[in-house]
Amino acid sequence: MTTTSTPKPTLNPAPRPDGELEKLEAVWRTQSGWRFFSSVNNTNIGLLYIATALLFFVLAGVLGLLIRLQLAVPDNHLLGAETYNQVFTMHGTVMMFLFAIPVVEAIGVYLLPNMLGARDLPFPRLSAYAYWAYAFGGLAFFCTLFVGLAPDGGWFMYPPLTGTRYSPGLNADFWLLGIGFIEISAIAGAIELIVGILFTRAPGMTLGRMPVYAWAMLVVALMIVFAFPAVIAGTALLELERAFDWPFFIAERGGDPLLWQHLFWFFGHPEVYIIFLPAAGMVSTMIPTIAGTKLVGRRAIIAALLGVSVFSFGLWAHHMFTAGLGVLEMSFVSAASMAVAVPTAIQVFGWIATLWKGKVTWNAPTLFLLGFMFIFVLGGLTGVMVAVIPFDWQVHDTYFIVAHFHYVLIGGMVFPVFAAMYYWLPLVNGNRLSEAWARWVFGLMFAGFNIAFFPMHITGLLGMPRRVYTYASEMGWDGLNLLSTVGAFMFALGVVLFAIDAFRTLRRPERAVGNPWNAATLEWLPSEDYGNRSIVRVASNNPLWDQPELAREVEEGRHYLPHTATGRRETIATSPIAAEPRYLLVLPGDSWLPLIGAFGTSAFFLLLTVKLYPLAWLCAALAVGSVLAWTWGADRPPPEEQVEAAAGEYLPVGARGAASHSWWATIIMLVVDASIFASFAFAYVHVSMRLMVCPPPGAELPPLAQALTSCGLLVLGSGLVWLAKRGLDKKGHARRLPWLVLAALACALASFALDLQGWRAGLAPSETAWAAAVAALASYQGLHIVLLLILAPYLALRAWRGLLGRRSRATLDNIALVWHYTTLQGIAAVAMVRLMPLLME
Repeated sequence: MTTTSTPKPTLNPAPRPDGELEKLEAVWRTQSGWRFFSSVNNTNIGLLYIATALLFFVLAGVLGLLIRLQLAVPDNHLLGAETYNQVFTMHGTVMMFLFAIPVVEAIGVYLLPNMLGARDLPFPRLSAYAYWAYAFGGLAFFCTLFVGLAPDGGWFMYPPLTGTRYSPGLNADFWLLGIGFIEISAIAGAIELIVGILFTRAPGMTLGRMPVYAWAMLVVALMIVFAFPAVIAGTALLELERAFDWPFFIAERGGDPLLWQHLFWFFGHPEVYIIFLPAAGMVSTMIPTIAGTKLVGRRAIIAALLGVSVFSFGLWAHHMFTAGLGVLEMSFVSAASMAVAVPTAIQVFGWIATLWKGKVTWNAPTLFLLGFMFIFVLGGLTGVMVAVIPFDWQVHDTYFIVAHFHYVLIGGMVFPVFAAMYYWLPLVNGNRLSEAWARWVFGLMFAGFNIAFFPMHITGLLGMPRRVYTYASEMGWDGLNLLSTVGAFMFALGVVLFAIDAFRTLRRPERAVGNPWNAATLEWLPSEDYGNRSIVRVASNNPLWDQPELAREVEEGRHYLPHTATGRRETIATSPIAAEPRYLLVLPGDSWLPLIGAFGTSAFFLLLTVKLYPLAWLCAALAVGSVLAWTWGADRPPPEEQVEAAAGEYLPVGARGAASHSWWATIIMLVVDASIFASFAFAYVHVSMRLMVCPPPGAELPPLAQALTSCGLLVLGSGLVWLAKRGLDKKGHARRLPWLVLAALACALASFALDLQGWRAGLAPSETAWAAAVAALASYQGLHIVLLLILAPYLALRAWRGLLGRRSRATLDNIALVWHYTTLQGIAAVAMVRLMPLLME
């Protein structure tokens, strides 16, 4: 039997040179006053992110209390029917889109760099842009409630009720454009987290040693990449129907309202687990600490995270059992809905076993974690109940479902988030929240939650439908509804007490953080704006337990990168599996550009909604200009080609091609892109299969020769970009590159012009859903051509300015990926439109 020895940490000699720490602090120092808002540091952005998400939690909670006041007694007229529809729509929308998903990403942005032993995430300005876009867009969206323009079609926005026939105002448009744009912000955050987790872990932190919370966030970020494109495509299709009368969801013209449900719930049911899995990761991190022992079944729990993510994509039709789907399809979905309970149960049993094995410390996190397990397990049991098709038929759209998803979402996410705030708040200023107050907070929230939502199971079984703004006294729901209202206000009182205690704690003088819980993970190492004084080499799953001198060594600068090797912000990029040091990753500093770009983006979508087109396009130009400006200097390497990262260990500065973190970020972005295209393609296939004859009478496909010429031009353009890239590889200069790229752009523009001419001659998108679906595919390809129209001159200008070379080629590598993807997408669209009629003959 062979054994492998654990690599020993690389230690720098002590003491470190004078002035080294001061230089590091100066590079990473957070600006004070109003300049603080130009910060891109993960700690600052994470705190702003968390605070904004909690603000939306409170605002959505106030709307929830209005709902409970309205339903407390029968025949109540506190809210009118129209106002009630807006209030319950905004309550669900804000809770799901502006609190639940952002708060889990926010906590990840704040915790993960220190937990992984990195100085920051790899794209700090992208994190800042994602936050500000979310903050600006979310606050503007919420304010629609005060001017009577809030959406009123439910957070699920089912057509035909949200079409122009039944919702002629701008209310639905604010939801479609606002939420669709905020989801793009969430995807930007997901790309940041994936690349950060895979490429910036501390040396030695292999995938097997990575914290379970980091595993959970990696799985969730990947789920976002594949799930969120469906709702972005769905919102785009519904907005196209409302704006241009393209009848994707109008049955009379070949559309299908169920198409929206397929797209929405393909996002909506994985979203439940996107919300739960980060909370589960936090629980798996906190429970070993409060039990004082290692996590039982660690590998099984990680495998269960992966299992839940896979099952979650097979459950979207779980919400469509009453929609008339086939028996076979419903049976598969029902089986998957039950099977997902197995990996979830593995995690719960692992947590219970850890608590049983250790010696539990009774404190605030413990209370909320136990409350979470009790509530979430009850929610899981009712989830198995509604997975049984005949039972679901009976309780569908009743208050039984309202009770079920609140038990899953509040129990599965809100209680762990409160446990996390009690557990990790000392990282902010070294002070812990009051244990005495915590007992009152937990008691009110736990009791209030169960008093509010458990009776709803009974109300639903008695037949009370969802989304009704009032009811008659003789229905027999009076007492149960009043009880639910009392419980809701108890829960709210607990939240108010927590807010007061948090405010008091954060106002206290700052003190040393230390390790108040005796935790095992790296975020409890001493840290400042720059993260840890030096980047550690990890040798186990529980580094602070197994390496007791680690905190002292880090403070003394004994590990990797105890200085600023290039005079700029830096971290170490490691290999994705073994976490061996690969290169020095130079990070951008503070800037106003992400904030300006986010403001321009959010203003563009909101002004587009109210049809102020000149101002909207001006803001779009501001957003594009800001993004191009912040990327202009990002590909300019420092003069050093190699630096000493630790005693006797040298690393190259930056990387190129597939070795670069930015190359992989572009690949992930293109996966998102392809998923959106696949959603449009699904819409095309769906409406085509509803036709008796495809294409429908009156619609004509362009001549085959014209389609082949268009594809040939796309391939020629990609070939020219490949030649430009090859020339830089071989000769190291970019003299011919601008002309090759501009010639490639001409090919792309000519290709799209041919497509446009052909489709305009034979398609009328407002006549049939089939023609509209083809037009949607063509429009999405056109959006990419517009993107190339921006990127090609940008790349040519960089070449003319001498900013492209062998060490500064990320711009070329990444734009080449986008270009080749656009070519493949254009060919795929033409092939799909051509083949579908042949398959249906």
